Amino acid sequence: MTELTQNAAAQVPCVLLAGGLARRMGGGDKPMRMIGGRTILDRVIARLAPQCGALILNANGDPARFAAFGLPVVADSVADFPGPLAGILAGLDWVAANRRDAEWMLSAAGDCPFLPRDLVARLVAARATEAAELAVAASGGQSHPVIGLWKVALREELRHALTMDDIRKIDRFTARYRLATVSWPTIPLDPFFNANTAEDLTEAERLAALDGD
Repeated sequence: MTELTQNAAAQVPCVLLAGGLARRMGGGDKPMRMIGGRTILDRVIARLAPQCGALILNANGDPARFAAFGLPVVADSVADFPGPLAGILAGLDWVAANRRDAEWMLSAAGDCPFLPRDLVARLVAARATEAAELAVAASGGQSHPVIGLWKVALREELRHALTMDDIRKIDRFTARYRLATVSWPTIPLDPFFNANTAEDLTEAERLAALDGD
């Protein structure tokens, strides 16, 4: 990876998506659940802060519940919880208004405590190498489209897709563009493991010990 690519990666802002309803956990904020004495969100921030130029939190409801993290909190601008694309759009709008020199934005799930430490660098490099308009992460033969690199200039097209075309699934939107996919190994653990259920939290405790983090 060139020094230019490394510098570009370090400037990329990131939106952490925490707008989910956590129905399988009985509601509430999944990123605020505890793993090994730390919240999942603490762990996500620790992984991404060294990689990104800024961190933004996408969450709906009272933003005061996240005040301790000291991050800007942006709510969905599209009503009725249309899913992660709305959170990505909220992040893109924040970046366009507050980081006007930024061409790209990372999106990441707020419930993935073991994100790779080279996430931004590898996505930026693959996007540039393949002259792609978007880049997403993958592992174990599965794509993770919620974790990806987005071109800020596509935000109006995304807004139209959400509000006019009723597109809710990320891969339906990304299928319209040149897409780079970057894969990570799943040994000793899948870096994109996410906690959706109470059982997942138990597994996350085991993985946190395995990861030494």
